[in-house]
Amino acid sequence: MKAIEARDLVRRFGDLIAVNGVTFDVEQGEIFGFLGPNGAGKTTTINMLCTLLRPTAGTARVAGYDVCTQPAAVRRSIGLVFQDPSLDEQLTAWENLRFHAMLYGMQRSDFERRAQELLAMVELADRTHDLVRTFSGGMKRRLEIVRGLLHVPRVLFLDEPTLGLDPQTRRHIWDYIFRLREKENVTIFLTTHYMEEAEHADRIAIIDHGRIIALDTPENLKATVGGDVIHVRTSDPTRAVERLRTRLQVEPRVVDGVVMVELPQGERMVPQVVQVLSNGDPPLEVQSISLRRPTLEDVFIKLTGRAIRDEGADSMARMRMAVRSRRRH
Repeated sequence: MKAIEARDLVRRFGDLIAVNGVTFDVEQGEIFGFLGPNGAGKTTTINMLCTLLRPTAGTARVAGYDVCTQPAAVRRSIGLVFQDPSLDEQLTAWENLRFHAMLYGMQRSDFERRAQELLAMVELADRTHDLVRTFSGGMKRRLEIVRGLLHVPRVLFLDEPTLGLDPQTRRHIWDYIFRLREKENVTIFLTTHYMEEAEHADRIAIIDHGRIIALDTPENLKATVGGDVIHVRTSDPTRAVERLRTRLQVEPRVVDGVVMVELPQGERMVPQVVQVLSNGDPPLEVQSISLRRPTLEDVFIKLTGRAIRDEGADSMARMRMAVRSRRRH
């Protein structure tokens, strides 16, 4: 049995299609990443899988249960760490966890044993009885992960789990996630727009404008780029693209004013790229040039023609306005 099965999921908010025919499976014990810009449909998909939103069309099963016809069973089987903070900061860490355990009907002895184990695992045992408002952002995130795992879920959903945290804290959060996966054997479904974070997933679905445009392991996705990536800043990006296309038979792209070209054995091709640009008529000034191995950012650019940015925030704002409008009516 798959941990998650989604088939042709659609979610509309008025005229806005937030998720448009999404299909994928997640294996038991897998770390599955949803990668895409803000507003691409990541959170909406999680909300449907967690029964917080009803699909407009399509089907989904989580832990073997249908999200539409068996929502209570789905909720008992999942843990969820929301994108926005959801702890009660006027309560202690222990009180937040105790309230969650009461909602799930946990026996007191089971709760106390489980809470102590998880708090120790994420290095919060010494802050058990401190008010949450005294916690740092990273500590709050760790406590939210503990809360999501408290009732022994089969699937843990993490919606942008490290959003707003500094790089060092983000690395620590991922150390805890790996440790929890190893000890708990829980399936983890996460959304992110951080490229380096998505690298931790066993498989990644890249989503854009509500559609999955690629799904594979990080390494297989990066292999589709076709070679090393050379970045060139030049005095005339448009003319540089034309010249490289003609002379080297490649297909460069311009992203944020930088010419990007994929070439095998890129370190050997850098001098040739400089020569092609500098020796033409007119000669083009090469202001800077760099070489690196393909990343998931390059995969997204190759598939969409643009970099992942927060440009999706506009569509997210439109979606929220649509939701508020529907609630008023």
